[in-house]
Amino acid sequence: MSPARSKARTRSYDPVKTCAAVLAQFGEVRTAAAALTPEQLALPTRLGDWTVRELVAHLALVTGSVVRALRAPAPPGVETELLDWPFATARFTSGIDDDTRVLAAAHDLPDLPELLARTAEELADAVSQAPDDRVVATRVGAMRLADYLVTRCVELVVHTDDLAAALGVEIPYDRQALATTTRLLADALAVKAPGGSVEVRVPPFAVVQCVEGPRHTRGTPPNVVETDPLTWLRLATGRSAWGEALESAAVSASGERADIGGYLPVLS
Repeated sequence: MSPARSKARTRSYDPVKTCAAVLAQFGEVRTAAAALTPEQLALPTRLGDWTVRELVAHLALVTGSVVRALRAPAPPGVETELLDWPFATARFTSGIDDDTRVLAAAHDLPDLPELLARTAEELADAVSQAPDDRVVATRVGAMRLADYLVTRCVELVVHTDDLAAALGVEIPYDRQALATTTRLLADALAVKAPGGSVEVRVPPFAVVQCVEGPRHTRGTPPNVVETDPLTWLRLATGRSAWGEALESAAVSASGERADIGGYLPVLS
């Protein structure tokens, strides 16, 4: 069951910008994948026993899910809100893994880049014809298309970071996609640890208050956590450990309540 959202105000996202961000970040993935060699496809990743081949196939899978959802009949109503999504994905890990392996096994060079190109073309065409409030079926329940596209931003940005780490290269991040990912994961923390005693800052994209205790109202907050967007997404998804991020100064935490390591990750 998701953490209570009774006091959480869902942030609004511009559907046009979100859609553009999904297409742009998937474009960065396509560019990176186009130059992969068979040896690179066989490299390990930090995602269990997935190789780069499985990771790239997974990126096609999660992006293409929008197209498949729009081709299916619309469900009668919304079952899952945006801030429910980060807490609802873990129970579907096995099915996601199975589908990813099937897709990866069916595609090798040179048809893997062709799969990505076809997915991008179909996605652009499908979303251009669908209203933002169209309800789509997803693994975690029926969602509004605009909200589901926000989750695709998160998937693409997080796994772009995984791909860059596996290949040992830099892959660009679309600014809007990175901002959207940062904000949703920050808001998920505020849902998981409701309160106002700690201010978490991820400049330039997000500031949230969380953790039960005395609420800060003015002046400098007594408990502050601050980090950069990529460090934040790695902490929020369990790619980095809280203690290690503190020790390396990738994150700063001041105040007796600023240890938020027990609330991480928020997306697994």
